[in-house]
Amino acid sequence: MSNVLHNQEMDLSSGIAAFETKQFAQSMQLLSPLADMGSVEAQYRMAIMLQNGLGMVANEEKAFNYMKAAAEKNHALSQHGLGFMYLEGECTKQNSAEAAVWFRKAADQGLIGSLTTLASMYEQGQGVEKDMEKAQALYKEAGF
Repeated sequence: MSNVLHNQEMDLSSGIAAFETKQFAQSMQLLSPLADMGSVEAQYRMAIMLQNGLGMVANEEKAFNYMKAAAEKNHALSQHGLGFMYLEGECTKQNSAEAAVWFRKAADQGLIGSLTTLASMYEQGQGVEKDMEKAQALYKEAGF
């Protein structure tokens, strides 16, 4: 393993640890370069910090861009997060139909929260055609 790769992995581990212990300014310093290099774990956490102004000034556009980049690389938590951005109109224009697409992708990877959110959307006809049978099937798949 090259020193550069080893250092990047150390920075990622340290950046995630700092994020988990709410040392957001330190986390941002470690994760920002890695997010710019395409690390989905770094992009996901940078998106959360940027969206909520943790350790830095909030920047909704950058938060959305990081979340979408990680979601497009099949990162389930980012797909779920992007779904909520679209559902709530946070960091982007509200778009329930687009939210449903991203919740489905995350649900397909086993995220229970995405399954239940999608079920609720079918129950209410929010972003998808109202379908009680589909809602019940999704709730059942989620274990409810």
